[in-house]
Amino acid sequence: MTEAGAGNAPGGQWWTSLADEPQPADLRTDEAHSARMYDYYLGGKDNFPADRQAAEQVLATYPNARNVARHNRAFMIRATRFLVGDRGIRQFLDIGTGIPTSPNLHEVAQGIAPDTRVVYADNDPIVLAHARALLTSSPAGRTAYLDADLRDPALILDSPELTETLDLTRPVALSLISIFPFIPDSDSPLDILRTLIDALPSGSYLALTHATADFDPAFEASASAYRSRRIPNQLRSRAEVERLFLDLELLSPGVDLVHRWLPDPAHAGLADADVSVYGGIALKA
Repeated sequence: MTEAGAGNAPGGQWWTSLADEPQPADLRTDEAHSARMYDYYLGGKDNFPADRQAAEQVLATYPNARNVARHNRAFMIRATRFLVGDRGIRQFLDIGTGIPTSPNLHEVAQGIAPDTRVVYADNDPIVLAHARALLTSSPAGRTAYLDADLRDPALILDSPELTETLDLTRPVALSLISIFPFIPDSDSPLDILRTLIDALPSGSYLALTHATADFDPAFEASASAYRSRRIPNQLRSRAEVERLFLDLELLSPGVDLVHRWLPDPAHAGLADADVSVYGGIALKA
């Protein structure tokens, strides 16, 4: 079993690779999908020939794509531990969940505070097929899965999956890990973010990561490879990523490369071009 292909959910339930099982027609396995390409970069099994072909096209122009995926995921784990352990957050809204890669956000959070509640939202059919695993929570907490598109934030906020799981009068951590590269400016990302943030109470947090070509111009060729397969992709500069945090209070060190956020000593020798993902955590005061 590989990192992304299988895992042990709380409660002892297991999921296996859906790439090895008969698939409903709506998975459209003949077309590359960003979530399944990400799974491939992480060494998972939940991907298909079209995804692998597209991912290899990206790797041919930008061999660091696997490193980017791994450092991005490591940030999610560290950020979740920080928000639960240091900031006392017990509610998460994770949009753009992607294919389960253990440990998932709820596993990390509930490993520290078993009463944590998590709502996952994604609009990929293969992620929906994994929902049973995601719905397995610790006895004290709760997880829910919502089939929804980030481009319709009102639908997410009004969904019974969210309103019956999270208490929006109490602080929530909004987790947006590597989803906004797939939301180009034409989809009004700042309006999407404003709608989501406005619905959260004071004391809530935003954890966000975003790929950048600031340190390696070759990364832009990988974005072109996505777009050539009708997958929107827009890399952004540090200033553009900072704007995604709106008027929230950025925690130190602000928007920076993810290996500098709650740094792991093992990453001390990394070159910036090896990471190429900005991250940040901000407070809604």
